[in-house]
Amino acid sequence: MVASLFCAVPLQAQNVAGSSITTDTSSWQQWQTVGEAQLTWFIFDIYKSRLKTPDGQYQVSGDVSPHPFALEINYQRDISKEQLLDVTDEQWQKLGFTQAYRQQWISELNTMFPDIKKGDELTYLTDGRNGQLIYRQAGSKPYQTIGYVKDECLNDAFLSIWLSPQTEFPKLRKQLIGQVR
Repeated sequence: MVASLFCAVPLQAQNVAGSSITTDTSSWQQWQTVGEAQLTWFIFDIYKSRLKTPDGQYQVSGDVSPHPFALEINYQRDISKEQLLDVTDEQWQKLGFTQAYRQQWISELNTMFPDIKKGDELTYLTDGRNGQLIYRQAGSKPYQTIGYVKDECLNDAFLSIWLSPQTEFPKLRKQLIGQVR
């Protein structure tokens, strides 16, 4: 499967100054957990992740975002915005996305990604087509939407890092989608 074939639509990611998205953000925190995973690189804990859906089920299909869900990532170390962008691009390259798409998407995510401190949380909330990036600093209660993705191709490409069968971390994927506890 060539990832770039699925990306023949115009790219439209927007930071919060753009427009709103229809996904109901008021209830995602109460959704049921599908699965949880810990990413450790050598001996370093990087983050804990959790996948949540309204009913606690993830529907495996050819589409990585076939229905609404939230992917929560709680960081266990400081990671700069530049490091996040670099590792995102690296994962997309491994998944087979073209350089042209990757450059455009990285440019879009550059308007959204913050510098991460240990304990910060990023959540990607999708309705299955569009998404929004939600950020919460360690120790603070309010969640803040920091960007909107209004392009299904970018939505799916971002989520493919964790949920594609071709992900670099298949065990983490299986844990997130509830196939392995």
